[in-house]
Amino acid sequence: MYAQANGIKMHYLVDGPEDAPWVTFVTGIANDTTLWAGQAKALSDKFRVLRYDLRGQGLTESTPPPYSIESLSSDLVALWDAIGVAKSHLVGLGLGSTIAMRTAIDKPQRIDKLAPTCTRARMVPDFKVMWGKLTETVTAGGVEAIVEQTAQRWFTEDFKAAHPDVIDNVRKMVAGTSRDGYLGCVSAFVGLDLEDELPRISARTLFMGGADDKSGGPEAIMRTLAEKVPDGVYKPVANAAHIANVQNEAEYNRILREFLLA
Repeated sequence: MYAQANGIKMHYLVDGPEDAPWVTFVTGIANDTTLWAGQAKALSDKFRVLRYDLRGQGLTESTPPPYSIESLSSDLVALWDAIGVAKSHLVGLGLGSTIAMRTAIDKPQRIDKLAPTCTRARMVPDFKVMWGKLTETVTAGGVEAIVEQTAQRWFTEDFKAAHPDVIDNVRKMVAGTSRDGYLGCVSAFVGLDLEDELPRISARTLFMGGADDKSGGPEAIMRTLAEKVPDGVYKPVANAAHIANVQNEAEYNRILREFLLA
């Protein structure tokens, strides 16, 4: 399905009963709606599940970079307005979590519960260097130049060895990202500076992180973020790295479902 929102054509999917409470899933960089397929299946008995592609990713229209977290948040709110979502639970991963946190800060009346996954709230120099190198590579060679290293970075070695089919699907997902969309979303992420605003989040908030995520959302950072949100808690997802909702789908779904239904 498509909606015209915030000046672009946005792709989205909806699952679940029409009268159920909404839960919206926001992707990270170089992701599309397939990232959340396991969560849509697990939650669509009790929730109206909204998944969408960020600007320039998947099947959503791209615009020239740079983007900002604020502009990506306004895309989400415009999509909600276009399809009639007054209020929603909000779940994100990576960049998607920063969009979710920004939206919870700016539009608290639109949020039920908040669940940021595997994320940060402030850019740090070493992380910025990594993204700078990826930006240079994509600028020179297109998104296809970073497909393999991206897919390899997101999971533990034992998971990759045991699930080559999953890694193949991830490669396809990354490759489906437009050049402008990738550079735009990275430009938003490297400008990340939300940490001092986290105390403004009023929603009940569950931070989740892959227990084996060493860079995207390490446990020490995730616990610190949870401490800054007035009604925030942290729970690790065992046996999972950065894409925790895929690597340990069952445990991620159990934790999230329990939180949303409480």
